[in-house]
Amino acid sequence: MTDEKLAHGISDKPAGDVANPDVETGQSDEGLKRELHSRHLQFIAIGAALGTGLFLGIGGALSKAGPGSLFISFLFLGSVVYSIMTALGEMASYIPVTGAFTVYASRFIDPTLGFAMGWIYWFSWVITIGLELTASGLIIQYWTESVSIGVWIAIFWVVFTAAQFLPTFVFGEMEAYLSSIKVITIIGFVIFGICVNAGVGDQGYIGFKYWREPGAFAEYMVDGAIGKFVGFWTVLVTAGFSFQGTELVVVGAGETANPRTAIPSAIRWTFWAVFLLFNCTVFFVGINVPYDNPDLQNGSTNASASPLVIVAKLAGIQALPSIINAVLLTAVLSAANSDIYSSSRILVAMAGEGHAPAFFSRTNRYGTPYWAVACCSAFGLLAFLNLSNNGTVVFNWLLNITAVAGFISWALINLCHIRFMRVLKYQNIPRDELPYKAPFQPYLSWFGFFFNVLILLTNGFTVFIDWDTSTF
Repeated sequence: MTDEKLAHGISDKPAGDVANPDVETGQSDEGLKRELHSRHLQFIAIGAALGTGLFLGIGGALSKAGPGSLFISFLFLGSVVYSIMTALGEMASYIPVTGAFTVYASRFIDPTLGFAMGWIYWFSWVITIGLELTASGLIIQYWTESVSIGVWIAIFWVVFTAAQFLPTFVFGEMEAYLSSIKVITIIGFVIFGICVNAGVGDQGYIGFKYWREPGAFAEYMVDGAIGKFVGFWTVLVTAGFSFQGTELVVVGAGETANPRTAIPSAIRWTFWAVFLLFNCTVFFVGINVPYDNPDLQNGSTNASASPLVIVAKLAGIQALPSIINAVLLTAVLSAANSDIYSSSRILVAMAGEGHAPAFFSRTNRYGTPYWAVACCSAFGLLAFLNLSNNGTVVFNWLLNITAVAGFISWALINLCHIRFMRVLKYQNIPRDELPYKAPFQPYLSWFGFFFNVLILLTNGFTVFIDWDTSTF
């Protein structure tokens, strides 16, 4: 690829210059309106990241690997996510376009890669809409099973689809409130976890008792040190899936007012908020719940399987499950809300690049891309597949297909940033003049790229230890 081709799509004018079509401050080329602020971007990403993976998923991960492996894996994946977020911050603050990294892949690497990346990433999020809607119905069954899950799927689908046709600012405010509930809950749990560990509750003072017995590192599938490593690497993959969604902070860049300052601020706050919330939760779950607790793998999809509830149960506090269940409901609905928004904006970006039909970029008087929203929301109806046994199998296949899309996107974000820096060098644009300068470059992007590819290639490796054709 020639340097001239590499340089395609980047201007030597800084963000905020009206001569640069990517960074105009009024209305974007696609007809989208710049009504989102930094806090909206933060809550969109936080809403997508803080979902059932944190409230439910870490329970199974704890039972497989133990608290030590779980905590280390989340710390390590946090460093990988840091490489991704800082790379995005540097690119998106200079070229704040809707869809962000799906556009960068076309501009800095190759249009065919941008085409593939865009559709893979879009598919992963539209399928996830159905997952979140299904989860909402299952969570409500904790209180009552007299109403079919299909009824709740239909109700929430209508509500959140309708909300997407309102002005973007309304969506941003809605997501801010929904995500705030989850953030407050996690902060409250951390305080509660400190109190329980210090001796409040039936167990008395706990300290690091469970790190000594049954231990900090669990053996998984294989005995000995190898089994502990297998547990760690398995949970590393789980941690990666839990962090996915943080990159959505830049998907709405084309609808952000004053992107030159809003995007760097949103990048920093989103990363540190998600990183601290995740790791504090994982740490206090790990010191307050032994990894061999049978409730960690009871197969439930409601509050009874949440490690946060198990902490309260062990402490003898009975009122918390219903509260956590309500927060879980908020979590999945917030995630569904973010999924519809993000997938529709990715579709708009692909339409602008010529990778999707042009009519998907049409907007209503509020600046909402109504065709893109309608198309993406329609995929949420796949949730009704879960009402039949055969349909559930098909739906799970679709989810498994999309499971690796996040790691593919993360690896390509790092690669796009590496190429972006090469373009800057070719055009003699000092990185010091960018609105945001990513630290430790280019080493940090290479670090993130390497481990994203490694995790992607080793994902699901346990199938070779205990062969299962259906999961392979």
